[in-house]
This record gives sequence, C-alpha cells and structure tokens, in this order.
Amino acid sequence: MNKALPALALLLFAGAPAQAQEDVAAFFKGKTLRLVVGIGVGSGYDINARLLARYMARHIPGEPAIIVQNQPGAGSLTMTNALYNTGPFDGTAIGASFNGMPTTPLLQPTGVRFDPVKLNWLGSTNRETQAMYVWHSAPAQVLADARSKEIVMGAQAPGSTQFDYPVLANHMFGFKFKVVTGYESTPKIHLAMESGEVHGTIANWSTLKAINPGWIAEKKIRILAQWALTKNPELTDVPMFLDQARTDAERAALELMLARLEYGRPFFLPPNVPPARVEALRRAFDATMKDPAYLAEADKLKIDVDPISGADVAALVERVSRTSPDTVARVRAAMENK
Repeated sequence: MNKALPALALLLFAGAPAQAQEDVAAFFKGKTLRLVVGIGVGSGYDINARLLARYMARHIPGEPAIIVQNQPGAGSLTMTNALYNTGPFDGTAIGASFNGMPTTPLLQPTGVRFDPVKLNWLGSTNRETQAMYVWHSAPAQVLADARSKEIVMGAQAPGSTQFDYPVLANHMFGFKFKVVTGYESTPKIHLAMESGEVHGTIANWSTLKAINPGWIAEKKIRILAQWALTKNPELTDVPMFLDQARTDAERAALELMLARLEYGRPFFLPPNVPPARVEALRRAFDATMKDPAYLAEADKLKIDVDPISGADVAALVERVSRTSPDTVARVRAAMENK
C-alpha cells in the first residue's frame, strides 16, 4: 500500500471545511437575502426580525445584504407554507414565524402544508414569557374575574398565542374570554384597547415593554396572568396560568401549549437547503447573538436576548412533534370547540 495515500486523504479532509467555507462565501457574495416575517409591520416579531437583519449580514460569509419583507396571514401559516413548498431552497430566504407555528400541524392541521421537523432551524433570539393583560377599565382586573365576566381579547389569528391561549383557558378551565381575530399586529390591538373595541390581549412580555412601556409605568393595563413554564423574575407578583392545572392531564396539555415559548422568536430556512449554507447561516445567527453592537441596540429597544441555537430549537420541535396522542387530542378538542 502506498504510504502517501493516508496522508493525502487526511490533507484533503482537513481542507474540506475551508473549501466549503469558500464556496459558501462565493455563493452569498453580492446576493440579497430575504427575511420574510409572517406577522405584520410594527409587531414585536417584526421589530425583532429587523434588528437581526441589521447585524446578521456582517457575520455571513460573503456578507450579503438582508432585506425584510412581511407576509402576514393565518398565524404565519401563509408564509411558512410558501417557503416550505416553493422556496427558494438555496439559503437566500429566511422565515420568521409565530412561535406557535411548529405545533400548528398537531393542533390546527387544516391548511398546513409543511413539516416543522424538516425545516432547517437557525435559532431563536430568546425564550419568552407571555403576559395576558387588559385595559385598566376592563371588567376583569384579576384573573378570577374572567370566570364570571366576559372579557373581549384581541388576536391576530388562530395559531398565535393571542388566540390559542384564551380559547384553551375557556374550554379547559371555564373562563369567559371572547376572542376577536383579524388584527394585523399587536400595535393595532393596542389601538383597539385604547378605543374600547377590545378589553385586552396576550403578548410577549418583551414586546409589551418594547412597544408600550408607558402603559406599564402609568398602570394603564392590568396583567392577569403570565403564561410560561417558569416564573419570570420581573413578574413575581403575577400568577402563572400553569397553576390552573388540577391534574397531570391538564398540566401536560398546558405544557404542550407552553413549549413554544422556549423558542420564543424562531427563525428557519426551508428544507433542502445545502448543508454547508445551513451551517454557515446558523453560525452567523449565533455570532449575531454575541455581537456587542446588536446587543446594545437590543437593550436600547428593550428587546430581550436569550438565544437558543438552531440545533436546540430543532431538537425541541422534534420532541414536541412526538407529544402523546392523548394530550394532542385533549388540546385539539378544546381548540376545535371554540
């Protein structure tokens, strides 16, 4: 056997990552990537995505440009279906969806044309706590009031926590939330709250702090409950909705719905993107999460940064997809009897 062959093979193997990096840089150089947000302009998701776009490009080999486009509709379903089925599948399109999107095939499968396990997850910028809040003059001022008084909640669409959580609360725990859908973004729901069109809504705590911090300081709203797997240290006096569970079955159902908050701001690529480009974009995402300039602007905008890697988001999405059929059926029954 020629002794030079193993050494040559090792040399070629060692050079492969560098060659792949060069190929990725060559592909992305001069390109414009689209970051497609499945929620309306001005929403917390939109603000977060635009912040990411401003800094992530510098960390991608070849330093392409990134533009943000909005494609709201059906709880991010319109955007996700489009990217999953029509691409492009070359790494030039990134999706930003509601965090409820990965559980939509389990809970609201009508119209779903994607498999969340087959998406290439880039990561999530933070875990989330959802605040359920109402205007200061609403009939309910504490959570228990919503068992006896109808509370009108504004929402964007089924698949969003603004819709899913109140509906689940009604049918599993006897609350009287009336959910009105069709609002394009949280800021538009806030306008409806001010005008008296709706009493309240649900939004990420970080979103509320970012777009209406004065409401908190001036006590214009009352926070009825926090939806999360663990209590937010900034909301120590606000009850956790998880504590409404009286049985293991109820707790499992709530945990299925709350799992989405662990990947609070998810970003993904369609399936079939070349692996080297997926890896490069994942590394760019991770690097952005540590970029001092990005972190400084996030702090200025009051956007929480508590990132999760693409691999960890993918693992959690895969685990959620294997939820017990009994638990899925229980939650679906609640959602379908809205």
